Amino acid sequence: MEPIGTFLRREREDRGLSLDEIADVTRIPSQSLALLEEGRFESLPGDPFVRGFLRAYARALGVKTDDVLARYSIEVRLRDVLPLPPRMLDDSDARGRRFGLAIALVVFAVLATLAMSFLLRPRAQDRPEQLSSRVTLRLPAV
Repeated sequence: MEPIGTFLRREREDRGLSLDEIADVTRIPSQSLALLEEGRFESLPGDPFVRGFLRAYARALGVKTDDVLARYSIEVRLRDVLPLPPRMLDDSDARGRRFGLAIALVVFAVLATLAMSFLLRPRAQDRPEQLSSRVTLRLPAV
């Protein structure tokens, strides 16, 4: 099945009508009609407007409006079902890389802490010698 825009353009050209003539009959700007024929529905105001434009366009051409709207619905559903663009798939890879980087930083921090604690721990030669070898306790007199 051909896209709705191609169908409308073909029907218009078969009837020998210009885009401006359809615009005069439907009171839809010719730029909007051109967008309909190109299938660029996302550039139009919104789905209710697109459906209204298609209905008016079909009436001006003498085509069944239900058929045109059914074709449009199918085309919109097909666009929704298409696979995600590659750009969106790359986002998950970036998240994975960021997660891996975070883990690497945590491991590095733990290793750096262990290395610093090993290097900065007191050694036997750094400990102060005891001031006296015997310990004397003096008890207060009662």
